[in-house]
Amino acid sequence: MSVASVPFSFSRLSLIAGNTFLEAVRQKLFNFLLLLAIGLVASAQFFREFNFGSSELKFISDFGFGALIFFGSALTIATTAQLFFSEIENRTALTLLAKPLWRAEFVFGKFLGVFAVIGVFCALTIGLMMALLWHREGQLMGARPEDFANGRLIAYGDLLVVGVLQWLKFGVLAAIVLLIASFSNTNLFTVVTGFFVLVICHLQYLARDAWGNVDNAVLGLVVRALGFIFPNFQLFNLADQIGQGSGVSSVVALQVAGYAVAYIGVIGGLAVYSFRNREI
Repeated sequence: MSVASVPFSFSRLSLIAGNTFLEAVRQKLFNFLLLLAIGLVASAQFFREFNFGSSELKFISDFGFGALIFFGSALTIATTAQLFFSEIENRTALTLLAKPLWRAEFVFGKFLGVFAVIGVFCALTIGLMMALLWHREGQLMGARPEDFANGRLIAYGDLLVVGVLQWLKFGVLAAIVLLIASFSNTNLFTVVTGFFVLVICHLQYLARDAWGNVDNAVLGLVVRALGFIFPNFQLFNLADQIGQGSGVSSVVALQVAGYAVAYIGVIGGLAVYSFRNREI
């Protein structure tokens, strides 16, 4: 039976996603998360020694999101590449694709499995950071009530929103790594290229700013095109607005979320197209 005669199946896609998630768990992912959790919880005792008032809460928030972005990016790139090439190297991909299975089901199943793993990482990190902030803010409210005349300073709903946006950003990064892996021959090349693309995406806004100052029309067009090809990861950095003024705008958050979903769909489609032309 040819694959073309078999309808696209979300059940097959979910099975691949589930197996991908379980495979990631077997790669001692939870040990990594546990070590990170212990480090963040232990750091609460370290922060208590500062006791520099409400600005300490902002410092803790920035520290937590810094850890989330750094470890989350590394985990996304390494896990996506490893789980994809493990299927290729173990020839399990050949066995799966010999059955009536769409390559789109395989690629998006891998993506959803990785996306779920990163979701667990984000949930654990944000949960620990919220618990730490809540506990420390309560201590500061007792020690310096004049700084909290209007109640708590941290908007914990905003923390959740920014955490979800970071999760979506990691989803875009996972889709990019899958696209690279779809035509790459080695795991190492995929990981190294993924980190290069990560840096480009974080500095992409500089290219857009430079575009307005370029006199050469051709060069300006190239810079502008690169600004659209690579997603702008700076858009996801809304953590600075937590506890400041009106907080995170729901309209901006929805726009950034839509931006991420659009890039995931487009890049995922390109990964499927590239993988269809690959011989396994």
